Amino acid sequence: MNNKIKIVLVDDHLVVRAGFKMLLAAGDSVEVIGEAERGEQAIQLYQELQPDMLVMDLSMPGIGGLETIRRIIQRDSEARILVFSVHHEQVYVSRALAAGAQGYITKNSAPGILAEAIAAIMAGQQYVERGLVKGGGEERQHTGYQAIIAGFSAREFDVFSLLAQGLTVHKIADQLCLGHKTVANYATQIKKKLQVDTTTELAHIAVNLGMTAR
Repeated sequence: MNNKIKIVLVDDHLVVRAGFKMLLAAGDSVEVIGEAERGEQAIQLYQELQPDMLVMDLSMPGIGGLETIRRIIQRDSEARILVFSVHHEQVYVSRALAAGAQGYITKNSAPGILAEAIAAIMAGQQYVERGLVKGGGEERQHTGYQAIIAGFSAREFDVFSLLAQGLTVHKIADQLCLGHKTVANYATQIKKKLQVDTTTELAHIAVNLGMTAR
Protein backbone atom coordinates (compact mmCIF):
# COMPACT_ATOMS: atom_id res chain seq x y z
CA MET A 1 0.00 0.00 0.00
CA ASN A 2 1.38 3.40 -1.04
CA ASN A 3 1.00 5.90 1.79
CA LYS A 4 3.18 8.56 0.21
CA ILE A 5 1.95 12.13 0.01
CA LYS A 6 0.98 12.76 -3.61
CA ILE A 7 2.21 16.11 -4.93
CA VAL A 8 1.66 18.09 -8.12
CA LEU A 9 4.45 20.59 -8.87
CA VAL A 10 3.57 23.85 -10.61
CA ASP A 11 6.35 26.05 -11.98
CA ASP A 12 7.02 27.39 -15.45
CA HIS A 13 10.72 26.47 -15.35
CA LEU A 14 11.61 22.85 -16.08
CA VAL A 15 14.92 23.08 -14.23
CA VAL A 16 13.16 24.37 -11.11
CA ARG A 17 10.66 21.50 -11.20
CA ALA A 18 13.55 19.06 -11.59
CA GLY A 19 15.20 20.61 -8.54
CA PHE A 20 11.97 20.30 -6.55
CA LYS A 21 11.73 16.62 -7.45
CA MET A 22 15.31 15.95 -6.37
CA LEU A 23 14.70 17.76 -3.10
CA LEU A 24 11.52 15.81 -2.42
CA ALA A 25 13.10 12.52 -3.47
CA ALA A 26 15.56 12.87 -0.59
CA GLY A 27 12.81 11.56 1.66
CA ASP A 28 10.54 8.58 1.16
CA SER A 29 7.23 10.14 2.18
CA VAL A 30 6.45 12.17 -0.95
CA GLU A 31 5.68 11.21 -4.52
CA VAL A 32 5.40 13.69 -7.40
CA ILE A 33 2.51 12.48 -9.53
CA GLY A 34 2.22 15.41 -11.92
CA GLU A 35 3.82 18.61 -13.18
CA ALA A 36 2.39 21.78 -14.69
CA GLU A 37 4.01 24.93 -16.05
CA ARG A 38 1.00 27.24 -15.88
CA GLY A 39 -2.12 27.74 -13.80
CA GLU A 40 -4.60 26.37 -16.30
CA GLN A 41 -2.70 23.09 -16.44
CA ALA A 42 -2.50 22.96 -12.65
CA ILE A 43 -6.27 23.24 -12.32
CA GLN A 44 -6.79 20.48 -14.88
CA LEU A 45 -4.23 18.19 -13.23
CA TYR A 46 -5.72 18.80 -9.80
CA GLN A 47 -9.12 17.71 -11.06
CA GLU A 48 -7.72 14.67 -12.88
CA LEU A 49 -5.17 13.42 -10.32
CA GLN A 50 -6.67 14.63 -7.02
CA PRO A 51 -3.25 15.08 -5.35
CA ASP A 52 -2.81 15.50 -1.61
CA MET A 53 -1.12 18.83 -2.22
CA LEU A 54 -0.05 21.36 -4.83
CA VAL A 55 3.41 22.91 -4.48
CA MET A 56 3.43 25.95 -6.72
CA ASP A 57 5.09 29.18 -7.72
CA LEU A 58 3.20 32.48 -7.99
CA SER A 59 4.92 33.89 -11.07
CA MET A 60 3.95 32.02 -14.22
CA PRO A 61 2.34 32.73 -17.59
CA GLY A 62 -1.38 32.43 -18.11
CA ILE A 63 -3.78 33.15 -15.27
CA GLY A 64 -0.93 33.36 -12.73
CA GLY A 65 -0.43 31.77 -9.34
CA LEU A 66 -2.85 33.80 -7.23
CA GLU A 67 -5.75 33.27 -9.62
CA THR A 68 -4.88 29.57 -9.84
CA ILE A 69 -5.07 29.25 -6.06
CA ARG A 70 -8.37 31.08 -5.94
CA ARG A 71 -9.98 28.92 -8.65
CA ILE A 72 -8.81 25.64 -7.10
CA ILE A 73 -10.10 26.66 -3.66
CA GLN A 74 -13.42 27.65 -5.23
CA ARG A 75 -13.72 24.13 -6.62
CA ASP A 76 -12.37 22.36 -3.52
CA SER A 77 -12.24 24.27 -0.24
CA GLU A 78 -10.19 21.41 1.28
CA ALA A 79 -7.39 21.69 -1.29
CA ARG A 80 -3.90 21.91 0.22
CA ILE A 81 -1.61 24.42 -1.49
CA LEU A 82 1.96 25.34 -0.59
CA VAL A 83 3.49 28.34 -2.34
CA PHE A 84 7.19 27.97 -3.11
CA SER A 85 8.22 31.36 -4.48
CA VAL A 86 11.17 33.64 -5.13
CA HIS A 87 9.18 36.51 -3.57
CA HIS A 88 9.87 37.07 0.12
CA GLU A 89 7.93 40.31 0.57
CA GLN A 90 5.04 40.28 3.02
CA VAL A 91 2.51 41.51 0.47
CA TYR A 92 2.99 38.33 -1.59
CA VAL A 93 2.64 36.13 1.49
CA SER A 94 -0.55 37.91 2.52
CA ARG A 95 -2.06 37.71 -0.96
CA ALA A 96 -1.28 33.99 -1.29
CA LEU A 97 -2.75 33.11 2.11
CA ALA A 98 -5.82 35.28 1.46
CA ALA A 99 -6.35 33.44 -1.85
CA GLY A 100 -6.45 30.14 0.05
CA ALA A 101 -2.90 28.76 0.24
CA GLN A 102 -2.06 26.99 3.51
CA GLY A 103 1.66 27.67 3.37
CA TYR A 104 4.35 29.92 1.93
CA ILE A 105 8.10 29.37 1.71
CA THR A 106 10.80 30.90 -0.46
CA LYS A 107 12.98 29.19 -3.03
CA ASN A 108 16.13 30.14 -1.13
CA SER A 109 14.95 28.47 2.08
CA ALA A 110 16.96 25.68 3.69
CA PRO A 111 16.40 22.25 2.05
CA GLY A 112 14.57 20.84 5.05
CA ILE A 113 12.00 23.64 5.08
CA LEU A 114 10.11 22.24 2.09
CA ALA A 115 9.58 18.84 3.73
CA GLU A 116 8.73 20.54 7.03
CA ALA A 117 6.12 22.74 5.34
CA ILE A 118 4.52 19.80 3.53
CA ALA A 119 4.29 17.79 6.76
CA ALA A 120 2.76 20.71 8.65
CA ILE A 121 0.10 21.36 6.01
CA MET A 122 -0.76 17.67 5.82
CA ALA A 123 -1.29 17.82 9.59
CA GLY A 124 -3.82 20.61 9.11
CA GLN A 125 -1.54 23.46 10.11
CA GLN A 126 -0.68 26.67 8.29
CA TYR A 127 3.03 27.04 7.55
CA VAL A 128 4.81 30.30 6.75
CA GLU A 129 8.59 30.33 6.60
CA ARG A 130 10.04 31.99 9.65
CA GLY A 131 10.79 35.67 9.16
CA LEU A 132 8.40 36.25 6.25
CA VAL A 133 5.53 37.69 8.27
CA LYS A 134 6.68 40.59 10.36
CA GLY A 135 5.90 44.22 10.89
CA GLY A 136 8.16 47.25 10.94
CA GLY A 137 8.32 51.01 10.91
CA GLU A 138 8.88 51.13 7.16
CA GLU A 139 5.77 49.03 6.55
CA ARG A 140 3.64 51.09 8.93
CA GLN A 141 4.56 54.26 7.04
CA HIS A 142 2.93 52.86 3.91
CA THR A 143 -0.23 51.28 5.26
CA GLY A 144 -2.36 53.45 2.95
CA TYR A 145 -0.81 51.99 -0.19
CA GLN A 146 -0.80 48.52 1.36
CA ALA A 147 -4.54 48.75 1.98
CA ILE A 148 -5.16 49.78 -1.63
CA ILE A 149 -2.96 46.98 -3.00
CA ALA A 150 -4.64 44.49 -0.67
CA GLY A 151 -7.90 45.36 -2.41
CA PHE A 152 -6.55 44.59 -5.89
CA SER A 153 -8.03 41.64 -7.71
CA ALA A 154 -5.64 38.76 -8.39
CA ARG A 155 -5.17 39.94 -11.98
CA GLU A 156 -4.67 43.58 -10.95
CA PHE A 157 -1.98 42.46 -8.52
CA ASP A 158 -0.23 40.45 -11.24
CA VAL A 159 -0.21 43.44 -13.59
CA PHE A 160 0.89 45.81 -10.82
CA SER A 161 3.80 43.54 -9.89
CA LEU A 162 5.00 43.24 -13.49
CA LEU A 163 4.65 46.97 -14.17
CA ALA A 164 6.70 47.63 -11.03
CA GLN A 165 9.40 45.31 -12.38
CA GLY A 166 9.67 47.48 -15.49
CA LEU A 167 7.81 45.32 -18.00
CA THR A 168 5.93 47.08 -20.78
CA VAL A 169 2.22 46.59 -21.38
CA HIS A 170 2.99 44.47 -24.45
CA LYS A 171 5.39 42.20 -22.55
CA ILE A 172 2.91 41.81 -19.69
CA ALA A 173 0.17 40.93 -22.16
CA ASP A 174 2.36 38.25 -23.71
CA GLN A 175 3.40 36.83 -20.32
CA LEU A 176 -0.14 36.70 -18.93
CA CYS A 177 -1.72 35.67 -22.24
CA LEU A 178 -4.01 38.70 -22.22
CA GLY A 179 -4.86 41.28 -24.86
CA HIS A 180 -2.71 44.41 -24.91
CA LYS A 181 -5.79 46.59 -24.50
CA THR A 182 -6.90 44.54 -21.49
CA VAL A 183 -3.55 45.02 -19.78
CA ALA A 184 -3.57 48.73 -20.63
CA ASN A 185 -6.99 49.03 -19.00
CA TYR A 186 -5.73 47.25 -15.89
CA ALA A 187 -2.74 49.61 -15.77
CA THR A 188 -5.03 52.62 -15.96
CA GLN A 189 -7.25 51.29 -13.18
CA ILE A 190 -4.24 50.54 -10.97
CA LYS A 191 -2.75 54.00 -11.41
CA LYS A 192 -6.12 55.57 -10.67
CA LYS A 193 -6.50 53.57 -7.45
CA LEU A 194 -2.97 54.49 -6.34
CA GLN A 195 -3.49 58.10 -7.49
CA VAL A 196 -0.37 58.17 -9.66
CA ASP A 197 0.09 59.23 -13.27
CA THR A 198 3.16 57.29 -14.38
CA THR A 199 4.61 53.81 -14.20
CA THR A 200 7.70 55.32 -12.56
CA GLU A 201 5.58 56.54 -9.64
CA LEU A 202 3.94 53.12 -9.44
CA ALA A 203 7.36 51.43 -9.34
CA HIS A 204 8.47 53.83 -6.60
CA ILE A 205 5.56 52.68 -4.44
CA ALA A 206 6.54 49.04 -5.00
CA VAL A 207 10.16 49.81 -4.04
CA ASN A 208 9.09 51.58 -0.84
CA LEU A 209 6.92 48.60 0.10
CA GLY A 210 9.85 46.26 -0.46
CA MET A 211 8.23 44.52 -3.42
CA THR A 212 11.07 45.22 -5.84
CA ALA A 213 14.75 46.01 -5.50
CA ARG A 214 15.91 49.59 -5.30
